[in-house]
Amino acid sequence: MGLSFVSRRALTVGAVAVAGVLGLSACGGGSTTSASPSDGASSGAPAAATGPKLVTPGKLTTCTNLPYEPFQFKEGDKTVGFDVDIVDLAAKKLGLTQEIVDIDFAVIKSGAAMATGKCDVAAAGMTITPERQANIDFSVPYFDATQALLVKKGVTAKTLEEVKTQNLKLGAQASTTGLDYVKKAGLDPKEFADSPKELLGLQSGQVDVIVQDLPVVLTWLKKPDISANFELAASLDTGEQYGIGLKKNADPILLKAINDAITTAKSDGTYDEIFMKWFGKKPGELG
Repeated sequence: MGLSFVSRRALTVGAVAVAGVLGLSACGGGSTTSASPSDGASSGAPAAATGPKLVTPGKLTTCTNLPYEPFQFKEGDKTVGFDVDIVDLAAKKLGLTQEIVDIDFAVIKSGAAMATGKCDVAAAGMTITPERQANIDFSVPYFDATQALLVKKGVTAKTLEEVKTQNLKLGAQASTTGLDYVKKAGLDPKEFADSPKELLGLQSGQVDVIVQDLPVVLTWLKKPDISANFELAASLDTGEQYGIGLKKNADPILLKAINDAITTAKSDGTYDEIFMKWFGKKPGELG
């Protein structure tokens, strides 16, 4: 999607305890529940004297925008996905349970979701960009992303230039880097509120082609009714990377826990296992 906190310094007397908390080993795949945004929790409440300041004690509250399969989506009454498993690594490192809040992506990328205490972090397939960094802080990158063009079978356009010269109707998801990318290329796409509406726009003939993150397109194409009528026209290498968002001037304890969890997972093989679980391929093999 191509989807950060006011600075608080840890007390010196708590430094040893903090190190102990952050030293817990990482593991993934914990259970996650959905929740409604906290009302009036603009400043949050500390989980412990030496832990990060949290919206809800004992919980790592994560804002996301559903559905965005395979990064986050509903499976029964649970929210699951690649992003969910990545944040679970940090939650478990801190001895917390992840709680997920479904919220509009524009509210996430603007930083308002964290600034008003709706959540502690945001994980929404969110690309790190300078514009977003002005409003939120980001973790270290956890996913190398790229965009893709999905078309109805029979459409011959393979590039944005061909989309333009063939006068095809292009669709994009609002508030995303995919939308920004095609606009910079000189196109004026029809905007859809979320990825399911964008796909429906293609299926219903409102548009001839859509731009969306490659992993999302590949997940759609695993469904027989989609692959029977639509195909991947092109992969657009935009050089994007996803990050976990935090409130501007993020809590250093929370930011360190997230960064350490991602870094450790990439070095001990856990990241590759999570990647294979959700994408069926190793990192770097998506397309």
